[in-house]
This record gives sequence, C-alpha cells and structure tokens, in this order.
Amino acid sequence: MSLIWTSILMPIIGAALVAVSSSKLSRSIALLATLGSLAALTLFAFEFPAWNNGQYHPLEAGPAWLDAAGIRLSVGFDTVSLLLALLTAFLMPLCILGSYTAVTERVKEYYGWFLLLGASILLAFAARDAILFYVGYEFTLVPMTILIAVYGGTERRVASIKMFLYTFLGSMFMLAAIIYVAWENRVSTGAWTFDIDTLTATAIRLPASAQYWLFASLMVGFAVKVPLFPLHTWLPLAHDQAPTAGSVILASAMLKLGTYGNYRFALPMAPAGGTELMVVVAVLSIIAIIYASLICWVQTDAKKLIAYSSVAHLGLCMLGLFALNPVGAEGAVFYMVNHGLSTGALFLCIGMFYERYHTKDTDVLGGLAKKMPVWASFMVLFTFASIGLPGLNGFIGEFLCLGGTFIAEHDGQSGYPGVLGPRFAVVAGLGLIFAAMYLLILLGKIVWGPLREPHHDAGHAHACLPTDLNAREILVLTPLAVACIWLGVQPQPMLKAIEPCATRMLAQYPDEVQRLKEREAQMASEALDATNLAQVPQQGGAR
Repeated sequence: MSLIWTSILMPIIGAALVAVSSSKLSRSIALLATLGSLAALTLFAFEFPAWNNGQYHPLEAGPAWLDAAGIRLSVGFDTVSLLLALLTAFLMPLCILGSYTAVTERVKEYYGWFLLLGASILLAFAARDAILFYVGYEFTLVPMTILIAVYGGTERRVASIKMFLYTFLGSMFMLAAIIYVAWENRVSTGAWTFDIDTLTATAIRLPASAQYWLFASLMVGFAVKVPLFPLHTWLPLAHDQAPTAGSVILASAMLKLGTYGNYRFALPMAPAGGTELMVVVAVLSIIAIIYASLICWVQTDAKKLIAYSSVAHLGLCMLGLFALNPVGAEGAVFYMVNHGLSTGALFLCIGMFYERYHTKDTDVLGGLAKKMPVWASFMVLFTFASIGLPGLNGFIGEFLCLGGTFIAEHDGQSGYPGVLGPRFAVVAGLGLIFAAMYLLILLGKIVWGPLREPHHDAGHAHACLPTDLNAREILVLTPLAVACIWLGVQPQPMLKAIEPCATRMLAQYPDEVQRLKEREAQMASEALDATNLAQVPQQGGAR
C-alpha cells in the first residue's frame, strides 16, 4: 500500500476502532491514528522527488473504481497539494490533543467523526481523479455538520444547516462543470475519463465562450468554500457555534479546499474565463477584505472576530491568486499554509480561555495576562503572525500577494494578462491596516489592561484545568509557534518548491494574452473597415 493511501486510511481505520472501543480509550486511538497519518505523509514528503518540478507524483494511474465511467482511484501530489495535506495532517493530532477536556459527552462519536473529517480532506488534496476529488470535497460536509450540530453552541443546528445548504448547493455547480468537460473529452476521444490532467487538456481547447461559463460554474462552487463575498455568510455562524477543534480544521483545512479548487481546476482549465472574470473576482476579494475588517472592528465575540478575519485574509489570498502572475500565485499558496497555522492557533487559544471562563465576550473578559501569562504569550505571538509582522510567517504571504497584485499590469513584457495594478494593491493594503488595528484592539481588550472576569466564573476555572495553561495545552501550541517563527525566518525553501507549480498553473495565460491581442487587432481592423465603408457613399455624394 502506498504512503498516500496509508495516510488517508489510517484515520478511517482509527474511526472504526473508536466505534468499538470505550470512551477513555477512544482518545488514545484517535491520537495514534492521526499521528500515524502524519508519519506516513512526512515519510512520503522526505522521499518526494518532485519538489522542484511542479509535477504530480506518482504519475501512474490508479486502479479502476467505476471502469465504465472512467473513474479511477488515482492519488498523487504536487508540491502545493502535498503542503496542504501536510498542514491538515499536522493539525489533526493537535486538535485531538486539544479536545481532551473540551469534549466530555458522546466522546466516541466526536473522535470518530473527527477522524473521518480529516481523512476526507486528505483524500480531496491527494485526488488525481476529479470525481474522487469531489467525493472527498463533498464528504467533508457530513462530519463537519454533525460536529457542529451535536457539539456546538446554542445556535448549532441553524449554523450546521446553513453551512450544509450553502456548500452543498455551490458544489453542484462544480460537479456540473466537471461532468461537462468529461463529456466534451468523451466526444473527442470516445472514452470516459475524469483524470484531472486529461480534463484540463480538454478544457483549454474549448471555445472562449464555453470557457467563460465553465470558469463561472467552477468559481461558484469554490467561492462558497473559500468563502468569497457575498457567499460568506455561513462561515461566521459556523465558526462561532463549532467546537474549538472543528473551528481549527474548518479554518485551516476545509476553507483551503476552496482556494485549492481554484488553483487546481478553475484557473488552469479555463484560462479564457479566468482572464475575462479576473477583475470581477478581484473586486469581490477587495470587498471581502474591507467589509470583513470593518465588521471585526465592532465585534465583541472573540471567536466571531477571528472568523470574520478569515474572510478578509482569504480575500487577500484570492486577490494574489487572481493577479495571474507567478509572484501573486506563490504568495497565495504560501498564504494558504500560513493562514492555516496562525488562524488555527488563534482558535485554539480562544478555546482554551473559553474552557475556563465559558464566555468569548471581550466586554466582560480581559486583562488575562495577569492570570494567564503563558497563554497571553502564545496569544500575542499568533496575533502578530496573523497581522503579518515581519519575521513571522504571515508577512511573507501578505507581501507577495500585495506585490503580485501591484505588478499585475499588462506591460507587454511579462506575458501575463495583468489588469489589476497599484489601485487594487493600495485598497487591499488599506484593508490590512484595518486588520492590524482590530487584532491589536482585541489584544488590548483580552490580554492587557485591568483584569476583568465574568461574575459567575470569577476566581475559579474549569474543574480539570489550572488557571494558566497546563503541559498538554502548551504541547498543543508549541509546534504551531515554532512553525510560525520558522516559516517567517526561512520562507525560501517553501517558496522555491511552490514556484514551479505556480508557473505550471499559469502556463496557458501567456497564450491567452496573445489570443486577446489578436482579437483586439481583428476588432480594430473590422472597425476601421466599417468606418471606411461608411465614408465612401458620403464622398461620392459630395462629388
């Protein structure tokens, strides 16, 4: 069995063992299953031969699943999908470890569904068959909906239903687009296949009008998952009501399925559509950055504030991706990983003080550095990483996304269809200033200042927890802190690995620029001919 399938099946086997074990033993089984999955992926990463060529590995097709329909169990990674899978596998054991005292009822069901959630995300990132990707992408809804509906807050059922309906309906557009491309491939070759590379090669040969609608359909499905304004309204409520570990995986891994879908499907499959609609997506991304930042300014619920900040941060990620140049694409992929680290860590920090005080309201809780100095140190570090402080991981991604947007003006030399430029970058930069302000305001309220505690919890914490972080909680946060610092200081290895993938993803866009130039020249020539023809009768009449 390959290491890729081992990493996917380990959580599934763990979920089966959890179902027949005791509640106490289920925690240990879940932790071992996620550590086994991480170990398999880490070993694969050390042996991965394609870090610097942007190709999938392994290249061979997998065994048939539905042979008549051309659906195969094909899995493989390029650098981008491997990094996102590693991020997911890295966070899973931390979430399991962080849930030991947070979940005390229906424990077996919780860990079982959580393991299935991790397996489905890994399957989506690893899939080389479009239908296999869709299975992983769509199945994430089942465990996440149950985790929110059963283990969430007072509005958990509304939040879970809203999340399910939004993302399920959006993915129907994506599935329809994939089947359309597969049908076009069958018409030209006589055989069904859902191999992603084959479908991409078929899609780029479609007429520009077909690519336009193909891109729009794919974009609708992935925009809900990102989530991109105005399809974002399910996210803040889902985050607010989800258990802490659910919020971590939702922000760090599930939302990345939307940005990854654009990277893997929408942009390479429909370059004509991407070129035509890039400004629309960029405008929506800018609105998301500013709109979410302004909402964060007036939020008193710490968890909702971080949820809305994800809308703003992923708006910047989409802006970098749709700059349609290698600088912006590299920054967007780097930002996907680093947003997962810093935002996931912030949700863990908020969950840790929520366990002690049973409130997330910054109007009644604050000054916690006096009682929880270790927690406060982690909170400050992860907030600065989310802001994009130089020297931490968030800075590099933000800088490259803004830089890619700034230089995204078509100058006739780069070959890429840039039409964004400084005006988009300046507005996005203003949104980042807003982000720094509201996150610093959050720190000022919850970490510094006079100590404020809810009256019903003043003077005592969770029965199983000390006032400050215990060794288990420190163990959960320390790997995230190390990763945030390391990637801020040493981003070059990851950027070097991402570069060939970003270039490969944008390979069709220089040709699209040439096609647009030819079309513009043809339109100008036709307009000139029409003008000359219109003038001939007038001159004849004058004589």
